[in-house]
Amino acid sequence: MFQSLKNNLIAGLVILLPVVVTVALLSFLIDLFTHPFVDFVSATVMKWRLTSEGFFSSERMIRYISKALILVLLVVLTVLLGVLARWFVTRSLFSLADKILHKIPFINTIYKASQELTRTVFRGDQTAFKQVVLCPFPHEGIYALGLVSRAAPPVCERLTGKEMVSVLIITTPLPTSGFLLMYEKKDLKYLNIKPESAIKYIVSGGVLTSQELT
Repeated sequence: MFQSLKNNLIAGLVILLPVVVTVALLSFLIDLFTHPFVDFVSATVMKWRLTSEGFFSSERMIRYISKALILVLLVVLTVLLGVLARWFVTRSLFSLADKILHKIPFINTIYKASQELTRTVFRGDQTAFKQVVLCPFPHEGIYALGLVSRAAPPVCERLTGKEMVSVLIITTPLPTSGFLLMYEKKDLKYLNIKPESAIKYIVSGGVLTSQELT
């Protein structure tokens, strides 16, 4: 009986865990994008009485409705920006705004980093995060799967006198955080597997293994 209960529990976890992880990740992303605007939109919805009386007028439901409206508006705004970015005049305006943001102290640091990361991921170096490695972490004798981002900054290589590589190690079960570490090339073991397979293995807590890993 205990064995049967254990098997049923494991089967339930196999079904439930991916759903929980997916919902948790979506919830995190939704909160990330809507948090700066949700109070203003909620106040506007209540002020103009855009929801009917009863169940939909509760404070929690108004916040849910506000988040949905924000997501729709963000999608529409993103599409419009994409269309406008193709126009010559708008490109000139964006170029002017880009120059202004590059000159504002502190803000320019965040803006430049975000801009370079976006270009790298969507348009730039096609080798970024394409190589999976086995690296010692958190200390010698214990290994973790990592994604090679690129060579370490030259200043770090000069100070250490070694050829270094930047490696991103993402966390389990949510890959929204992790550690950026620098290793000597000789300390890394390069694996001939796809990043998707490595990420699937990490996010599942080591439960899911692809044919490449086996």
